[in-house]
Amino acid sequence: MSADLGAWVGAPEEAARRPPRPGGGPAAAVGERMGAGAAASAVASASDRGARVAAVAIALAWHVAIGLPAVLGAWSELAAPAVVGAGWLVTAAVGGLAGVRLLRGPPLPARRLAAVLLLVDAAVFAAAGEPYLFTTANWVWGGLAWFFLLVLWRRPVGWLLALLGAHAVIALGAVLGHGSTAPADLTRYAMYVYGTSSLPVAVFVGAAAIAALARDRASTAAAAGAVATERVAAERALEERRARLALVSGAAEEVLAALAAGHADPADPEVRRRCVLAAARLRRLIAESDDVPDPLLHELRAAADLADRNGLPIELIAIGVPPDLPVEVRRRLADPLTAALADARRWARLTVVAGADEVVVSLVTPDHDGPHATGPPAADEAGPVERVHERDGEIRWTQTRWRRT
Repeated sequence: MSADLGAWVGAPEEAARRPPRPGGGPAAAVGERMGAGAAASAVASASDRGARVAAVAIALAWHVAIGLPAVLGAWSELAAPAVVGAGWLVTAAVGGLAGVRLLRGPPLPARRLAAVLLLVDAAVFAAAGEPYLFTTANWVWGGLAWFFLLVLWRRPVGWLLALLGAHAVIALGAVLGHGSTAPADLTRYAMYVYGTSSLPVAVFVGAAAIAALARDRASTAAAAGAVATERVAAERALEERRARLALVSGAAEEVLAALAAGHADPADPEVRRRCVLAAARLRRLIAESDDVPDPLLHELRAAADLADRNGLPIELIAIGVPPDLPVEVRRRLADPLTAALADARRWARLTVVAGADEVVVSLVTPDHDGPHATGPPAADEAGPVERVHERDGEIRWTQTRWRRT
């Protein structure tokens, strides 16, 4: 028994070198990455809010301050003033809805609204008449591109280019339909298409580039923060691990020193129990940093394996999959069972029943004369892990229970 303990006392250097698991395992890492992605998206959304506000303000101001007076001033001379006015109202409604949703609500049904705007575009070009084809009374020339911008915000720039291309085709059809085929008219058409499309495209592309840059910088900052947090947690876990290792190693060294000095008898059951307990705690301390799917079961198997090697028949039953628990919770669940195993006689049955919100670990062994098993300090019982230990003269029953709060 003391030889087995001596082998385990040689493991402190290994235990100190092994990396701790401060972050709670793969699930916590995935959660951190998702949180960082959400933060980056929030920063990107906030960064282009100014561009969204500016786009909404330009579209509605142009529509109301420039387009409406021009339509009203030429109302009696338009080919179909009712159509031009109805188109203006429909576009204003689309712009108001797009502005509210763009600043406060979920994304818009871009394709449907784009189709509505193209229908208005074709109707107004036809209804304005040839004399007002290149005037502000034909308000779709200069104002409609901004409403395309509102409807397609956050969509690929190709969508906006396609919509502006359709707008240019409709305008060209109106120019040709009205017979305005003189070089001066075609040149004016080209200038109108370029002048009314270039600025909305620049705003759209610039806002997208700024949002992407902000998202990348936020992602980098979030990743750096996560690394720093993980490093601090790892350092803290390593300090706690070293302190615990010093405590466990001290108990083992005390037993070995007493054996070496002849102050302890290896045949004494109490000395043997102290040796088994020290070896089991060292083994569990090393096992708790292993990167395995079920750390709690792995640590309990380590303690059960040591008991089996020391000649104690032990049965380990696991029902369910334990959730990802912090190291401290796993220690409070496993330590009382490790101590009870060191005091077990003849046989033992270790049971783990786990669910998403509760983990119960129980150990049943035959009762015998002697003290209760040594467990964690009584102050631990006030934490999230409850401990029960009972004996009735036939069996000893030790149970630890964790519940999610």
